[in-house]
Amino acid sequence: MRRPSAEAADVPEADGPGGLGVPRQRSEAAAEEAAGTSVDLLTETYRAHYRSLLGLAALLLDDTASCEDVVQEAFIRVHSARNRVRDPDKTLAYLRQTVVNLSRSTLRRRITGMKLLSRTLPDAASAEEHAYQTMERDALVRALRKLQRRQREVIALRYFADLTEAQTAQALGISTGSVKAYCSRGIKALRGTLEEQS
Repeated sequence: MRRPSAEAADVPEADGPGGLGVPRQRSEAAAEEAAGTSVDLLTETYRAHYRSLLGLAALLLDDTASCEDVVQEAFIRVHSARNRVRDPDKTLAYLRQTVVNLSRSTLRRRITGMKLLSRTLPDAASAEEHAYQTMERDALVRALRKLQRRQREVIALRYFADLTEAQTAQALGISTGSVKAYCSRGIKALRGTLEEQS
């Protein structure tokens, strides 16, 4: 009976179909290939799109810390579910949708915790809010904040994230017609607000 070589003895084996040993390294590599979104692709997406996703969250939320938390959580969730994202080209779209959904959840929790205050920001701004307000000097961002939530989401995805009407509809779970309507009303409201500010 031949003894296994030193090389073969060093490779740990896992039972495969029919009780045959399959080297673990090969089975892990095969599993990685089967996964739609690899860790490497997610890392590259993080490097390339972190700032734009942070900007998207900033259009929906009102402080930097929450925006950072939302984007980090989105990457964590996509990493956890990467085996279900079969098409690597959809990774960024999935991240955008996750950022929008997490931003909504954050706002919902705040509203519940603050007993549905009439104003989004309190009269006396905290240190974090003051820091964020210095970042949002642009009149367009201030005007965006005055829009209804859905109008703001549609405009942020269409014009900031550069999504098509169909992609925006898919990300928000609404029809393309609704995207057009929210977009049209939102732009009209933006124009009015900007004219008042000028």
